[in-house]
Amino acid sequence: MKTNTYKKAAKALLLALCAVVALGKAPKGKLSPDLNAAGRGDSSVDVIVQFVPGTAANGKADVDNQVRRQGGSVQTHFNIVNAAMYRMPARALTALANNPNISYITPDRAVKMNLEYANPAVGAGIAMNYGWDGSGLGVAVIDSGIYLHPDLNNGSGATRVVYSQNFVPGESTTSDPYGHGTHVAGIVGGNGSMSNGSNKTFTFMGIAPRVNLVNLRVLNSLGAGTDSAVILAIQTAVQLKSLYNIRVINLSLGRPVMESYVSDPLCQAVENAWKAGVVVVVAAGNRGRDNSQGTNGYGTIGSPGNDPYVITVGAMRDMSTASRSDDLMTTYSSKGPTAVNQIVKPDLVAPGNSIISALSPGSQIQTLYPGNVVPINYYKSGNNSNSSYWYYRLSGTSMAAPMVSGAAALMLQKNPALSPDAVKARLMQSATKAFPLYSSYTEPATAITYLTQYDIFTVGAGYLDVWGALNNTRLVPEGKRALSPKAVKNTLTGVVSLSMLWGDTVLWGDTVLWGDSLVWGTNVIIGSSILWGDSILWGDSILWGDTTPAGSTVLWGDTVLWGDTSQFPAAVLTAGDKTSQ
Repeated sequence: MKTNTYKKAAKALLLALCAVVALGKAPKGKLSPDLNAAGRGDSSVDVIVQFVPGTAANGKADVDNQVRRQGGSVQTHFNIVNAAMYRMPARALTALANNPNISYITPDRAVKMNLEYANPAVGAGIAMNYGWDGSGLGVAVIDSGIYLHPDLNNGSGATRVVYSQNFVPGESTTSDPYGHGTHVAGIVGGNGSMSNGSNKTFTFMGIAPRVNLVNLRVLNSLGAGTDSAVILAIQTAVQLKSLYNIRVINLSLGRPVMESYVSDPLCQAVENAWKAGVVVVVAAGNRGRDNSQGTNGYGTIGSPGNDPYVITVGAMRDMSTASRSDDLMTTYSSKGPTAVNQIVKPDLVAPGNSIISALSPGSQIQTLYPGNVVPINYYKSGNNSNSSYWYYRLSGTSMAAPMVSGAAALMLQKNPALSPDAVKARLMQSATKAFPLYSSYTEPATAITYLTQYDIFTVGAGYLDVWGALNNTRLVPEGKRALSPKAVKNTLTGVVSLSMLWGDTVLWGDTVLWGDSLVWGTNVIIGSSILWGDSILWGDSILWGDTTPAGSTVLWGDTVLWGDTSQFPAAVLTAGDKTSQ
């Protein structure tokens, strides 16, 4: 029975991935596909215009003037990306695209959001016992704001939210009327003060409980925002890097992938932050159950998690135990490969289901889902069942990403000289790689059973191990990049393999990362029969061959389109998945 299920699972994966890369066409010309589809009416539209590399100031001024002549206005010029935002009539876009100073135009797209047992499950408690708590490091939380929760104070009672700025038009507060950002901040750096004491049952402590937090609010009171706000916040984080020692940015938000990451302004912003020395951690998305395109949830990673530089994080279930040995994947966590570029994502996974963290009292999330407020007697003995003012449960990859952001802060506290690429490489190499072949979960409300396979597009390099990452001492050669690999198809043989197409500067290549230590473990896709030995890690090595349960059908057929020719409506991250698993 198990063998038949396994064969069906293998075949389903292959068919799903085949569907992912066969969908759509890459956008052509300078207008993004969603602008092409929007029509050319007289209504105004906010657009982000990317300039041709090397465009001088007078060339950008020429674009500014053209927009004004066509009845538009200049909203802002970015410096984190070579772009500007304009408000202009939609009918004028075609003429604007003909300007030789412009390389690509996209709308100012909408973005949305996407610890009792989770902390010990990833080894953070051991790290704290040895003094690694994030002291002196700054983490920028780009989200819905941060309420000044007591768990975010230092030992003297002063807040560790050292800087706050609002980027939401029409809303002036830097607090958190929605409630998502405070929860994320608590996972990164809550100290558990409001769940501590002699009668405690649990203490809800974040991964780096003494880290400083930089609050950059981009999501409004309903949990929605725009590309331009996120880009400005990333730009601000980089500008403030030295002042607040910001070494990590957490983005528990995202939107659908509409074009290659090379053209996406949101991806360009996170790449430039990475190159400026800031680790960028992004939630993968919560669309792992989406079979609307016949992909069984594959190909649903959102932007900017599709960028090969950043650390993209999927969500695990900690199963309400302190041991990681029984932990399983959530069924909603988005899977790779990414739309358009087929980048292998997520990079790793971390606890993200039913996570207890800081509550922003009276927030929109609390109003919508009051049942998620944690009863006081859950974490303190001798109390009644009244709801807490301080703690709340949320689920989603939005909760998994700050686990990794906190881990990165601990690593940088221990060794400030680590580059973002070194942090990513060590996190991936040290990640726990022991998984079952598959698991299933039946949703009580619908009686639908979801099958999860523990393949590279679901779990990446493995399950976050904070203590393992802190003790990883492998050196990363100067100038090397830890870019996520790409899944490619050999057009001559029809064989699918993973390849690093980034040039000689990539960290993991033909020689296997750092000798005999494998980043992605021994189970490449499904089952222990598919091994990555020292001789077949990259290059033209077969990823799925006749040794797989699906046999020769693994070749995916000759009609599958590879490279930058596919497009898929990917994940929109939400503020905690409403499902339970």
